[in-house]
Amino acid sequence: MLERFTQCLFSPIILFLTLICSLQSVNKAQDQTSNEKILRTIANAIIEDATFEFADTHTGKHFKSTKVVPDSCKLKLASRYNDWRYWNGIINIALLKLANELNEPLYKEYSLENIAFTFDNYKYFEKNYNDEGKWNYPFGEFFIMEELDDCGAMGANVIEVYKLDPQERYKEYIDKAANHILNKQSQLEDRTLVRSFPHMWTLWADDLYMGISFLSRMGELTGDQQYFDFATKQVINFNNYLFNDGKELMYHNWYSDINHTGVAFWGRANGWALLAQVDLLDHLPENYSQRDTLISLLKRHILGIAKYQSSSGLWHQLLDKEDSYLETSCSAMFTYAIARAVNKGYIDKRYSSIAEKGWEGIITKIHPEGQIEGVCTGTVVSDNLVDYYNRPTPINDIHGIGTVLLAGSEVIHLE
Repeated sequence: MLERFTQCLFSPIILFLTLICSLQSVNKAQDQTSNEKILRTIANAIIEDATFEFADTHTGKHFKSTKVVPDSCKLKLASRYNDWRYWNGIINIALLKLANELNEPLYKEYSLENIAFTFDNYKYFEKNYNDEGKWNYPFGEFFIMEELDDCGAMGANVIEVYKLDPQERYKEYIDKAANHILNKQSQLEDRTLVRSFPHMWTLWADDLYMGISFLSRMGELTGDQQYFDFATKQVINFNNYLFNDGKELMYHNWYSDINHTGVAFWGRANGWALLAQVDLLDHLPENYSQRDTLISLLKRHILGIAKYQSSSGLWHQLLDKEDSYLETSCSAMFTYAIARAVNKGYIDKRYSSIAEKGWEGIITKIHPEGQIEGVCTGTVVSDNLVDYYNRPTPINDIHGIGTVLLAGSEVIHLE
């Protein structure tokens, strides 16, 4: 009698809980479908814009190849997505990841074609280069390799492409980039990677990713531990120079000439650093001797930036300044890094809600046609916080597109 009464009492409760769980499952499935649609819209907009063509600056005529261009022409790239820039390295890597996540070969083919397009055509521009400056010249950073921006993220993309399409010319470039980063890039006495500008020698938080995105993949590709060791040294040294224990954030930069940090806890600089640390852990051998140290530094940084997340899920341009605008690219970087760290077991799964809330904020910045708003344009280090406050955010600025794709493709796994 008692058993029947208990069954009658609890059956409605069990039914109710089952219904709630079913509704949650349906909602999660709908969210995932919605996220996939958003990511496809962004990716398809890139592919539609990337024409793989050159335009004559005088006549406007387009050419598919430099091999059929008259001598009188002066060419420019018809699409910004086909140039050799670090932001395209991020986009291409993100599209390769998205191709696997969504089982969409079109995105993989795009990245392979994009790398081949440069290798097929750069010699024309190298031959005709007349000191225009690498930033204003097609593929200038490809054949003028002098900073990490020139070969880091794009070199990492070449490694990813080489694994799918092992052409000898790709391997030659990979080896050249490796030699540059290890032996030619400016370094302090302790081998920390630095730049010659704006002062000799300036350490930029951005360069943690520009170096490690390549080094981590090179270590995995070759099995040579020197690349992992050099990358690990960068993580530890960058933390020593840039990490503020009170704020639990990284400064944008450090000046070696005056032995002092910069003034800004810039969002995207911290994003680069987090992406770099996750990238390295993703490619390290499981038994690497300093793996636990790297995970500890990653956790410290993640828990630090988590304190500055706004109620919208987004983070501010200046992380510790709530009167600075909410910025999309750093929010995407943090969202990706946290989601990835949870999915790979670098941090506890309880922190997944930070990434989920971050993604909720990011999708409010994505237009129906796939354009993204709220991305800070390219930014050099500055000693005036006002410069960071006033950096513009043009619609669909290219610095944020790849990071949003990375964030969304990783958040899918959390769901």
